[in-house]
Amino acid sequence: MSADGQGRNHWFDDEAGPVVRPYAMTRGRTTSEGQHRLDLIAVVVTEPDTGDPESDPTLSPEHVEIVGLCRGVPQSVAELAAELDLPIGVVRVLIGDLVHAELVHVTRPVPPAELPDESILRDVINGLRAL
Repeated sequence: MSADGQGRNHWFDDEAGPVVRPYAMTRGRTTSEGQHRLDLIAVVVTEPDTGDPESDPTLSPEHVEIVGLCRGVPQSVAELAAELDLPIGVVRVLIGDLVHAELVHVTRPVPPAELPDESILRDVINGLRAL
């Protein structure tokens, strides 16, 4: 078998079709601006003034799909990775690209250390009841 035939068979799965390596989707990048802030439960929301992402030639089909998925309902990073069937690292890079392009924004959950103490909340409730 020729080298071309071996290479073609190596990148082709009879059941799935052509195989695209995850790093090809991110152009070889493993990080993007702001990616370090994207934990699994960070929520991705499409910007309200975002137009049709399909008309932007710089966006990949995966970028367009992320914008579409987040347009109707905000999605967590983990949900997007599951929906797209892509590794979480790839999804983080793609979301970072979209944040940089101002097509989506990310809201992060409040860290437990920054939440108010439960006893303070009980004291406030008891104080309000006393009024």
